[in-house]
Amino acid sequence: MTRLRRLAKIALVVGKYRLDLLLQKEHLPFAMRALLAPAVLFGKTQLGGGERLRLALEELGPIFIKFGQLLSTRPDLVPADICAELAQLQDRVPPFSSNIFKSNVEAALQGSVDDLFYSFEADPLASASVAQVHAAVLADGREVVVKAVRPGIEKIIRQDIALMYSLAELLKKYSEDGRRLRPLEVVSDYEVVILEELNLQSEGANASLLRHNWDGSPLLYVPEIYWPYSNQNVLVMERIYGIPVTNMTELEAAGVDMKLLAERGVEIFFTQVFEHNFFHADMHPGNIFVDARQPKAPSYLAIDCAIMGSLSNDDQFYLARNLLAIFNRDYRQVAELHIRSGWVPKGTPVNEFTGAIRSVCEPIFERPLNEISLGHMLINLFTTARRFNMEVQPSLVLLQKTLLNIEGLGRQMYPQLDLWSTAQPFLDKWLKDRYSPKSIVRQFKRHLPDWLEHLPQIPPMIFQALQTMQQPPGQVSTTAPAIHSESPAKSTKWLNRIGAAVTGVGVGLASPHWAESISQIPGSSLILISLGLLLLLLR
Repeated sequence: MTRLRRLAKIALVVGKYRLDLLLQKEHLPFAMRALLAPAVLFGKTQLGGGERLRLALEELGPIFIKFGQLLSTRPDLVPADICAELAQLQDRVPPFSSNIFKSNVEAALQGSVDDLFYSFEADPLASASVAQVHAAVLADGREVVVKAVRPGIEKIIRQDIALMYSLAELLKKYSEDGRRLRPLEVVSDYEVVILEELNLQSEGANASLLRHNWDGSPLLYVPEIYWPYSNQNVLVMERIYGIPVTNMTELEAAGVDMKLLAERGVEIFFTQVFEHNFFHADMHPGNIFVDARQPKAPSYLAIDCAIMGSLSNDDQFYLARNLLAIFNRDYRQVAELHIRSGWVPKGTPVNEFTGAIRSVCEPIFERPLNEISLGHMLINLFTTARRFNMEVQPSLVLLQKTLLNIEGLGRQMYPQLDLWSTAQPFLDKWLKDRYSPKSIVRQFKRHLPDWLEHLPQIPPMIFQALQTMQQPPGQVSTTAPAIHSESPAKSTKWLNRIGAAVTGVGVGLASPHWAESISQIPGSSLILISLGLLLLLLR
């Protein structure tokens, strides 16, 4: 009965905001068209499709609001006008009872709030769809905030997700746009994200790692997590004070160097993505503050680390080279990098793909650099690549979303922000450092245990190579050759052959990887190369 009532509520909202007009009803079965027919009773609407969808999600409640927020981060799937509307969704939820909050904290920490804290504020600092936050003071005087999950929220989430899957199935089956937008995958991604937010221990672990990465940096500060008071259901962290990043009036009144602040935001982003490979992927204004105590050297404060992103080594490498190639207007290299990375199929025609990329990027570069949006350029580039069967990875989508947030905030603070002036030197330096002797030695030491693990496989491979060389064509021997019975000259000749063969096999296996990163060469390949060279030296 609960699910039926919820379905009735959804049907009412669909009619109220005429969401039926977003569907291609001629492709729907008769039963579905009959079900949607009462929507016409609500009359026509002058609102756009994206605005109607946003208002409907707001009325359906916090779980659907968060779903809309996720959709706004998927410009690879959702039309730009709808993304822009959904980006306006605000997660404002009435707080639940402070007594219930205290009871939940006491149950999670197995103690009384009065014993755990020197003081505890009854009124919440903030209230969202998944959790609520209260201020408190520890017994030693440290100011903290206490975050706890809403009671019964998991049951509500699972019920709404089940309905979302049903709606996604219908959309995929009966709508051409639905099939293109892959609604089942979108709902599945949302399910993972929303359920992970219920685990506050995971959020705390993310915050601890981010804090470690920026420890001692003048650019970014992340609050400390107090683990003795934290677990899956409760998170206690250091309380911070700062100016909201979008409060331009207060920032200007404090005398903050807005140009430097904007440039530092870009530097933080690229450092997280390429050096740390662990970036805050939910950097909306509510999660970012500014420490203006030193207005000529301002820094950022970051909270809410529930959603983090990272890239594979290959994606890091190809993304950096793509950005530099785009900046140099080398569109053929951009096309070749997309193919080599596997982002588009290997058989993609390079010339045709190059022309498509040029048609997207070249008009953009006719504008001043401080008006070029790197985030929107990436979105347009990936949208073009989808015509060539590109499958965008979720990690790259998170990256796009974060870059858009950084650009938007940066240009709100300093409209003349030239993203390239910060990005290009950073990427040049990163690629240079990636292949420096120090970096190669570091990678070698890191992968050495894995390579040594392959070492016992080498002797059988050598004997097999020797057997293959000794036997006439078409004949295979199952016995190992007796090298010691050969004459010294003949043994030397065989060692030369074995060394050359083993080295050749190793180089052949390694060659597809060599140019990009020696650390990515398979361990067995490096061992074969080394052993082959050793045999040549010992001949």
